[in-house]
Amino acid sequence: MTLKSICTFILGIVIFSSCSHDPLDIDASDVKVDIQFYNIDSSFVHADSAQIISLHKKYKNDIGNIYDYELGYCLGIGNVSDTAFYRSFTAFLNDDYVKRVSNRIEEKFSNLTTQKMEIEEGFKRIKFHIPAGKIPKSIVFMNSFYASNAFCTETEIGIGLERYLGKETDVIQELPADQFYEWMKEGLDEKYLTRDAICAWVMTHYVEEVEGNLVEEMINWGKILYLTQAAFPEKDIAHILRYSTEEFQWAVNNEYQHWKYLVDEKKLFKTDERIKTNLLNDAPFTAGFPEKGPDRLGQFFGLRMVQKYMEIKQVSVKEIINTPYTAILAEYEID
Repeated sequence: MTLKSICTFILGIVIFSSCSHDPLDIDASDVKVDIQFYNIDSSFVHADSAQIISLHKKYKNDIGNIYDYELGYCLGIGNVSDTAFYRSFTAFLNDDYVKRVSNRIEEKFSNLTTQKMEIEEGFKRIKFHIPAGKIPKSIVFMNSFYASNAFCTETEIGIGLERYLGKETDVIQELPADQFYEWMKEGLDEKYLTRDAICAWVMTHYVEEVEGNLVEEMINWGKILYLTQAAFPEKDIAHILRYSTEEFQWAVNNEYQHWKYLVDEKKLFKTDERIKTNLLNDAPFTAGFPEKGPDRLGQFFGLRMVQKYMEIKQVSVKEIINTPYTAILAEYEID
């Protein structure tokens, strides 16, 4: 082999390596985050009357915003006197159904070590990519009484553990069918807990909400999901999308024809709220597309567009947040 051939060969390796660089393949082991964890449902369930008031005062002081959300929005108690709180809260805890929910939470989540580690590692990766980005001070595990999977304040994330008990759990099966449809119960899966926590934080604090046309909001969702993927690079894309493997493969297999439909029908630049709801919101399937397909195909397309842009442009994870949606759309081409 000649010297020229050797140089050409080495250059080829360098070019190939740079082109195949994965921006999510990073080592964040030296990154430090300081996150406090609270399990307020477990604390209250095991407390006596004096401890309940003591915990009430502690949580108002330590995690006031998320605690106000728990009492006011989730439980409907609100900001009341300690006496009124104790009366209302103990009545809630002593309800037969609530007792069984708390028991199921205790059985399933008696040890949250794995979830805490996953959340910490996820935020370490986020901080690696975006050093000045906001990181939560507290993660609060609670019984939101089915109000939300994950709710974010300026400094806290509240996680409703009851929403991860699994669809086969008796207290989940007992939920009224006219409010909690079967497809909703399918999503109450423990495996999504850490994904939902970081996705909610990214949505609240990293990717600014837009109220634009369909494709702009699709790409905004793509950015949210891509940053969530950055937190969990070891998890498959189906998991990040909250899809089963079969649902994700169906979306990939039909990507071209469904994208062509959106283009041909001139839907991408529509601002009609119904169209955006159909493509982006949770549902049993994506309205306007075959019922055997998954819901939220707009989110799927958004993530695919962001992934394609990252692959072509080789920009940093931080840069993608403020990249105009038109630039991302311009690079999207289905192979």
